[in-house]
Amino acid sequence: MTPSFRTMTSTLYKCLLIVLALGSCVPQPVSQDFCLQSLTQEQENPFHRRLAPVNVDFAFRLYKNLISRAPDRNIFISPVSISMSLAMLSLGAKSVTHTQLIEALGFNLTETSEVEIHQGFQYLIHLFNNTDTGLEMNTGNVLFLDSKVKLMETFVNEIKRYYSVEILSTDFQNSTSATKQVNDFVKNKTLGKIDELFKELDHDTVLLLISYIFFKGRWAKPFDPNATKVQKFFINKNESVDVLMMSQSKPNKLLFDTELSCTVVQLEYSGNATAFFILPEEGKMNQVVASLSRDTLHRWSQLIQHRSMNLYIPKFQIAESYDLESVLREMGMTEMFTNLANFSGITQQASVKLSEVLHKAVISIDEEGTEAAAGTGMRFFFKSALPVVKFNKPFLFIVFDHFTWSALFLGKIMNPA
Repeated sequence: MTPSFRTMTSTLYKCLLIVLALGSCVPQPVSQDFCLQSLTQEQENPFHRRLAPVNVDFAFRLYKNLISRAPDRNIFISPVSISMSLAMLSLGAKSVTHTQLIEALGFNLTETSEVEIHQGFQYLIHLFNNTDTGLEMNTGNVLFLDSKVKLMETFVNEIKRYYSVEILSTDFQNSTSATKQVNDFVKNKTLGKIDELFKELDHDTVLLLISYIFFKGRWAKPFDPNATKVQKFFINKNESVDVLMMSQSKPNKLLFDTELSCTVVQLEYSGNATAFFILPEEGKMNQVVASLSRDTLHRWSQLIQHRSMNLYIPKFQIAESYDLESVLREMGMTEMFTNLANFSGITQQASVKLSEVLHKAVISIDEEGTEAAAGTGMRFFFKSALPVVKFNKPFLFIVFDHFTWSALFLGKIMNPA
């Protein structure tokens, strides 16, 4: 017998964040250097400017936490998508649940009001979906709602106003039908890259929140596919795999950071995005990961210089899924996963708690750009007139939108095969 809403403890079953990055042709690059100084410049929306440093700090805290839990695993996340979804969820949270959400995201309500936070994310969504920025990118949010649940009017108005949420009625009691509806929606939004997100949704689901970000990036200086060759990638001192290694001999931004013992290559996309590829020296991965911060990126952006080089980067495609509950608990969001959770701002028909925060991310990097639905020697080899920078062992990468200064994607590649 199906319990009624008066007697059951309902569940905000999944706050699901789906990320897909994939390559496509976009307009010619906007001439704009990546620099942290942009954070202090007032632009059209001052609230959006205030979000940037907080969101980047949250991104690195989350990234480091995930890496520490699985040091030998590939990592790939979209931090801005996760921040946006949790901020959206806070609109329905009350009391301690609300405070924990806001504070764990890094916001101080004595410095930035809650209205300013949501206005900032509203503007980010506008920019991400605006083709004038030079990138082909789309982000969106959908709420699948059990047909028996009535949402609070204020919550509906605010999630639509700030986050452009689409609300779809769903009969979760008919698990087969609900699963198909959700999977079809996700498949459509990710252009078929994710075609079966769920095997079967639980019958006690009452709310399912999905956020997605869709990114198409083309290198400003594409790699020549004819130059791509099979080479070794050294997972560690004792293990290697064969990979397709892209290469090019063109001027790009290069820095050898002696302080952190790593090499940094900055590649530009056509448009407003940039990618940092970071290659730690042998045994220095943990040191480099620990150092990642706004200050580090600012220092790199000041020191990095254009230089001709022979650059080698592996082609790869990875798909990663994360249940973020334990990570978010450790970051301070504890109450929302318990029976003490207060989401009375969403609905007052049932006692609602969050049972799972699922993040799924897919990325592919090839000669044209980014498609998102080691050797023991040094990284510089002077066998020719040009230095050789070869990413043939575990490395990190960061994709930033330097118009909004948002951390679109953070990754760690331990095995690209």
